Amino acid sequence: MKIAVVGATGLVGSVMLKVLEEARYLSLDKISEIIPVASEKSVGKEIHFNNMPYKVVSMREAIARKPEIALFSAGGDTSREFAPLFAKAGTFVIDNSSAWRMDEEVPLIVPEINAHILKRSNKIIANPNCSTIQMVLALAPLHNAFNIKRVVVSTYQSVTGTGQKALQQLNNERAGISGERVYPHPIDLNLFPHGGTFESNGYTTEEIKLLNETRKILGDNSIRLTSTVVRVPVTGGHAESVNVEFEQDFEMITVIKLLSSFKGIIVQDEPDKSIYPMPKYAEGRDEVFVGRIRRDESQPNSINLWVVADNLRKGAATNAVQIAAYLVDNELVQI
Repeated sequence: MKIAVVGATGLVGSVMLKVLEEARYLSLDKISEIIPVASEKSVGKEIHFNNMPYKVVSMREAIARKPEIALFSAGGDTSREFAPLFAKAGTFVIDNSSAWRMDEEVPLIVPEINAHILKRSNKIIANPNCSTIQMVLALAPLHNAFNIKRVVVSTYQSVTGTGQKALQQLNNERAGISGERVYPHPIDLNLFPHGGTFESNGYTTEEIKLLNETRKILGDNSIRLTSTVVRVPVTGGHAESVNVEFEQDFEMITVIKLLSSFKGIIVQDEPDKSIYPMPKYAEGRDEVFVGRIRRDESQPNSINLWVVADNLRKGAATNAVQIAAYLVDNELVQI
């Protein structure tokens, strides 16, 4: 099986290659060739995968090679232009941009929740926003049990969510070096409530994604959600303060059991021992960590959760590779 990684030289693309190389989800025996794809300025560069050198190729050459799967992390414009061309060539495209997420014909997948809806005809598959993935993983088992009415979420998002240049801006500021800036304000020793672009209603595109994507993944348009996205000077992952109101009442012990037993979640909830999720310790991990689990005493049938995950791994690369593994394991991909 040939797998193309589009955006292979970028932050998420490099992590996609790393997750594939680890073979935790997809056996290396099933991968005959990696096709690294990037912009024209990177064509000809060499990357290594499983101790083998591979030359970065152009989009057109990658399509001509007809890979079985293409993992995309190259931005919405690139995806809108080239994902259909890969799909036409018979390739399954798993796209990490926002280009296809709300397309009614394109499934939006978190494998632990809704991979079962995938069919062989779904040649373009959308990877959700990183903040959405970790939140819905924590919400899914609770929604199944108690029916979510409303969610209030504030995110604390790592600079790595913006990419290589944002990480460089943070490092430059910490080192006192002048350099290219991608944020409207300094990020070191600072934070700002700005992720994406502002819309006419005062919300940002990142905040709106959390609502729309959550409804689509959980299959329930009645869920109400409001959010505030905050960028913080952290590199390990994203954190979220999530308040959830349910239709039904619940026992806290049941909430803990549901979260602890759900695939992909690790509960870290021993506040008396200062044990709770933190980005520093989520970095490099594929799980979603949930802690500070407590009843909201101001509102009936409500709880508070603190949800943390590595946004480059489960929030992007790992989720995409898990989708690819599902396609292979369930013989939707013919190899």
